[in-house]
Amino acid sequence: MLIAGTAAIVTYTLALLVLKLSLKYRLYPQVRQRDVHTTPTPRLGGVAMFFGIVVAFAIASSLDNFSLIFNEPGKVFGLLGAALIIVVIGVADDIWDLDWLTKLAGQIIAAGVLAWQGVQLSTLPIGGKAILSPYLSLILTIFVVVLVMNAVNFIDGLDGLVAGVAAIASSVFFVYAYLLQSQAQTEYFNLASLTTAILIGACVGFLPLNFHPAKMFMGDAGALLVGLLMAASAISVTGQVDDTYLSQPDKFTLEFLPAFIPILLPVAVLVIPLLDFGLAVIRRLRAGKSPFTADRKHLHHRLLDMGHSHLHAVLILYAWTFVASVGVMAFTFVPWRWAALMFLAGLAICAVITLAPLSRQKSREAAAQRTGAAPEFASGDARYDGLDAASTDTSPTPHTKEPTA
Repeated sequence: MLIAGTAAIVTYTLALLVLKLSLKYRLYPQVRQRDVHTTPTPRLGGVAMFFGIVVAFAIASSLDNFSLIFNEPGKVFGLLGAALIIVVIGVADDIWDLDWLTKLAGQIIAAGVLAWQGVQLSTLPIGGKAILSPYLSLILTIFVVVLVMNAVNFIDGLDGLVAGVAAIASSVFFVYAYLLQSQAQTEYFNLASLTTAILIGACVGFLPLNFHPAKMFMGDAGALLVGLLMAASAISVTGQVDDTYLSQPDKFTLEFLPAFIPILLPVAVLVIPLLDFGLAVIRRLRAGKSPFTADRKHLHHRLLDMGHSHLHAVLILYAWTFVASVGVMAFTFVPWRWAALMFLAGLAICAVITLAPLSRQKSREAAAQRTGAAPEFASGDARYDGLDAASTDTSPTPHTKEPTA
């Protein structure tokens, strides 16, 4: 609580300062055709989040409870060094709009620094199997980190979406990391739980300025930073589980499903970013475009098309993230049958809320058919979808980046 609160307070204070400077010196881009917001808005919030994270780590280093973490300073400095690289690349992109190849190269370098300093996938949580070689471990870690960073960046399209989703998912992941720590019967925190707590604080501290209607965006610097820390936490904790049952397949039943949580939970907490990223890549490749080509067909845009308001779309994605992450983690607390039942019930409720505008639309159509009048559609109705028309930005200034809000 102390470290997370520190990250939140420092992030919020510095975000106010960055906002004031950005407005004074006009450090914000013009609104593009594919953007959802209509007013030019500063998007350097990631800088404030970065310094909030650095200060929180600095204070944690002076506390005895975190001493074991800082007994391996290489991992901490590797994480902060990677974060610095990502923030520099993100700020440069937010100001000068870098091409996708330059951004990807910077992300690979940052992920390489993180993995080189020891935060990497060395074992898999299935029978404690070691990855074939150190080089393969390094490559796989870089791939996972870059994937998660881009997935998180892809969903950064609505006010408060990334900060809220990350705060919810990270809170669930923190509980899991803390439970692993308790099973080890140690009073010391690990790198995963500390990083997750700091990330929660940074996101919560930034949300007051980023929630709808947003005064400031975190930009690519913030979204990539959030993705980096989430990936680093998941990698740090992977493999910290008793996999005795998984090493005895003849005894395996569904009652031992919790042993798979180290694999399932990182996917569950990132389900929205990973799903959106996968759909975007498939959509763009099928259209013969680069996977990094910007468009307005992301999940949050589709929710707007269906008739949801900006706020409702964000809250719905919050709900999906909460249900997916808590639902998966529930298998560690309750019998698998009850956990599965709660999980399916949560998914059903989210599905009903998500599809509600379509039901209202059909009701209006049916009423119009009965009366013979033309149905009235909400401005966000998919039949009059202005988003698809904006999927290729025709503005004079070339853009290749994902929308930040």
